Amino acid sequence: MFDTMTFTKILGAGCGALLIFLLGGWAAESLYHTGPTGHGDHGEEHASGYEIEVADASAPVEEGPDFATLLAAADVEKGAKVFNKCKACHKLEDGANATGPHLYAIVDRPKANAGDFGFSGALTGLGGTWTPEELNEFILSPKGFAPGTAMSFGGLKKDEDRANLIAYLATIGG
Repeated sequence: MFDTMTFTKILGAGCGALLIFLLGGWAAESLYHTGPTGHGDHGEEHASGYEIEVADASAPVEEGPDFATLLAAADVEKGAKVFNKCKACHKLEDGANATGPHLYAIVDRPKANAGDFGFSGALTGLGGTWTPEELNEFILSPKGFAPGTAMSFGGLKKDEDRANLIAYLATIGG
């Protein structure tokens, strides 16, 4: 089967691999060890290279001004610029529906009420009117406000942008 030389080579290769494995583990432990292992202490406690301070979870989170304050201080001209993100799907002219419903007189208009636009069941089931506060929540996260809505827009995350946009929309047809 095997001659003596082949067997010696195979045994030597296995022993060499085991030796490299053991020496590699010992070298890595010597180089990278940072604390006691139960085999003796390798030095004093080591601090991290730098610490990242995090806010105390029990401390109150400071929030910005409430939405009513932001809306009172809103800039209509900035809102017109923010509307540029909306105009690919929405029109401002009364009855001019596009991919989305027209936004003419949207503030304080009944929900899911834009002429012959085919609203999703998620919006038709809401009822009520579009108050500035509800528009704010919807524009923040359409799918979070009305799960199942067909509106694919991800939302406006900045509070000021939403307040400016709603102030602008309140001037259209209102």
